[in-house]
Amino acid sequence: VQLQASGGGLVQPGGSLRLSCVASGRLDHYGIGWFRQAPGKERERVSCISGADGSTYYSDSMEGRFTTSREKNTVYLQMNSLKPEDTAFYYCAAGPTLSTNATSYWYWGQGTQVTVSS
Repeated sequence: VQLQASGGGLVQPGGSLRLSCVASGRLDHYGIGWFRQAPGKERERVSCISGADGSTYYSDSMEGRFTTSREKNTVYLQMNSLKPEDTAFYYCAAGPTLSTNATSYWYWGQGTQVTVSS
């Protein structure tokens, strides 16, 4: 499975962005996670959606602001009420897992930069 993430950019605090992750193959048997990594920080999972049943999972700090969804082979991350601390490189990943652990994911997209700044 190859993943292609897009949709990042510069946005003001309080603004919104929608990231997209297009997969080359079927996602029915995978969890599809969004991760982010800021300079000097560890990669953290933002959200995950089950390809099997659409169940969604979020990090506590993002729940209520971020929403992940899927349409066929594309997974989205809608980000609202963005804060400067959301600035990071965002990656999508897929694997036979719903784990928060990045090492459990087999396939990774190239990432897209999100910058929240006035």
